Amino acid sequence: MSSHSILTLAQEAEEYAVSYTPSDGILVLLGFGMILTFMTLIMLGRVTPMVALITIPTIFGLIAGAGFGIGDMVIDSVKSMAPTAALLMFAIMFFGLMIDAGLFDPLIRVLTRTLGDDPAKVVMATAILAAVVSLDGDGSTTYIITTSAMLPIYLRMGMNPVVLTVVAGLANGTMNILPWGGPTVRAAAALGLEPSEVFVPMVPSLAAGMVTVFALAWFLGIAERRRLGGKVDASRFAATEQVDHFDSSMADTALNPDRKTLRPKLIWVNVAITAIVMVLLIMDVLPLAYVFMAGTAVALLVNFPHVRDQADEITAHAPSIVSVVSMVLAAGVLVGVLSGTGMVDAMAAWITSVIPESMGPYLAVITGLLSLPMTFFMSNDAFYFGILPVLAESASHYGIEPVEMARASITGQPVHMQSPLVPAILLLVSLARVDLGAHHRKVLWRAIIVSLVMLAVALLVGVVPLHA
Repeated sequence: MSSHSILTLAQEAEEYAVSYTPSDGILVLLGFGMILTFMTLIMLGRVTPMVALITIPTIFGLIAGAGFGIGDMVIDSVKSMAPTAALLMFAIMFFGLMIDAGLFDPLIRVLTRTLGDDPAKVVMATAILAAVVSLDGDGSTTYIITTSAMLPIYLRMGMNPVVLTVVAGLANGTMNILPWGGPTVRAAAALGLEPSEVFVPMVPSLAAGMVTVFALAWFLGIAERRRLGGKVDASRFAATEQVDHFDSSMADTALNPDRKTLRPKLIWVNVAITAIVMVLLIMDVLPLAYVFMAGTAVALLVNFPHVRDQADEITAHAPSIVSVVSMVLAAGVLVGVLSGTGMVDAMAAWITSVIPESMGPYLAVITGLLSLPMTFFMSNDAFYFGILPVLAESASHYGIEPVEMARASITGQPVHMQSPLVPAILLLVSLARVDLGAHHRKVLWRAIIVSLVMLAVALLVGVVPLHA
């Protein structure tokens, strides 16, 4: 088993000054109860995600005996999330500056002419753009570019931005099984496999998943077309009214072709700066947060050389930055309590223990089904390094190969990428000014469909066995 395997509760207790350590059963109940309470509250719109991410884990953590150790649990988790928070902060600022300067205006004009006034075509274009940009393997970049290009069109046409977040989330979640996306590498590393062994046979599943995403996007587009009464005369929507309604600092300036921040003479300079940033991201030779820090500084100096203008630009994008960074740091409370109290470990051990012996020959399918809720409720690291090795070891006694278990385990990624524990999805809903609960109400059942289609195709082509 990997060095990342399940830690014992005694080891966890030694790390933090906990008041007491409940039994495994109590920790399992508290872990699932905490997550379900959090999801229920945000989906019902009772509290904001940031408030829920802080208060709910604090209450359940204290019940679980965290005591004064809860502070260290949270701070350790927040420290691990600091680079992600920095990445999102400066990524928002960088692309916000480029939007203000007019970098994406030509793209928006081309898309508008190509798509016309048909909401269904706009939604399909969103799915295609998100899928293509997802090839870089980074969800944050995908959501920033997709939102920057498409949200102004949604606002102009009076379309629901939740449709944008749903389609982008589904496309990126499905493409996330690419070897450089993360989960495939984790599954391979946890079981001592080559990523290509896991991914290549899953290409038919990936293709089927994307076809399903495009079909769901088309039906969402048809629904928007019907809601808006057919094709839309975009001119009847006042840009300023749309901006006031959705309050999106990432998109409002792109609605005004006469804004003072436009820098048409610098468009090729900005293209070069953006291209360099993208190349550095793909090469992965520098920390992503630093790449965007440096890119933002250069973009500010080139486009807004005066100190006053630089300050105004930074202030203009503060709402988007505060919204997403606060949620990312607040998520540190949930992650810290889950791991620090031993809830994650207890949940993992319980899941592997409740599978009946008679179900052993079906462990590959069971693993695929478990990957849906488990990767939503916990991080990829916890699932792939904690639960998957245990399931794979059990499955080996029935003749199921580790590589088959790894393939089954990645089919839940369309659901995983909608989890509030994934910083990128917090970025997406923040940029689009969409409530996380509203996003979940529309996206979760669709993500489940995509994951089940991917698993079904893997079974049909024989890369995941139905029965040992």
